[in-house]
Amino acid sequence: MPDPIHWGVALPYLFMALAFGYLLGSTPFGLVLTKFGGMGDVRKIGSGNIGATNVLRTGSKKLAALTLLGDMLKGTLAVLIAKEWGPDTALLAGMGAFLGHLFPFWLKFKGGKGVATYIGVVLGLYWPAFLLFALVWLACAYLTRYSSLSALIASALTPFALLGFGEWQLAELVAVLTALLWIKHKANIMRLLDGTESKIGQNDQPADDDDATDQAENLASDTSKQDGDSL
Repeated sequence: MPDPIHWGVALPYLFMALAFGYLLGSTPFGLVLTKFGGMGDVRKIGSGNIGATNVLRTGSKKLAALTLLGDMLKGTLAVLIAKEWGPDTALLAGMGAFLGHLFPFWLKFKGGKGVATYIGVVLGLYWPAFLLFALVWLACAYLTRYSSLSALIASALTPFALLGFGEWQLAELVAVLTALLWIKHKANIMRLLDGTESKIGQNDQPADDDDATDQAENLASDTSKQDGDSL
């Protein structure tokens, strides 16, 4: 992006970066892949979430892996493409991609929980922070067997890590993303506190009502819904 003389020059670029990131981030890979894969509407199974964890409940590890990859890379690509016009546009594109995943226009603003897109954005902005996130997540998952707790802890540490790296502007952005991610995980947090959150490999917990309320009328039985979703 050319060095702007004033905000009147900069704003169009910044707005386009935010809009571009949002459009890319709002691509519902979980929904698209399960439909084309003959698995039906992923919003009508499990937790009703469009992320990789719920896609895995279709029984297809391949589709779940592709969903995880797609949700992650849309954040990374948004940042890398926008970075060609400057660091500020990259930041806004990353924010847009994350917001697009959480609140996609095409799905009445009901999207995923954002972990995959979060780490994709972090990867595009500053890869050492991505590596730190991955290491913390793996360590926490190994010790606790809680996917959601691992994501919450790793995301909470990431802004501080960026501060330690001297990346103040990135830390501010990632702190906002972390706050949104925690808000989207409020039901998981409540279950962690009361000891009912499902662990990795465990599929006998009830669904997250916040994720699945609007899909409840489309399900044959509420008792079949599950959640521990964090992706």
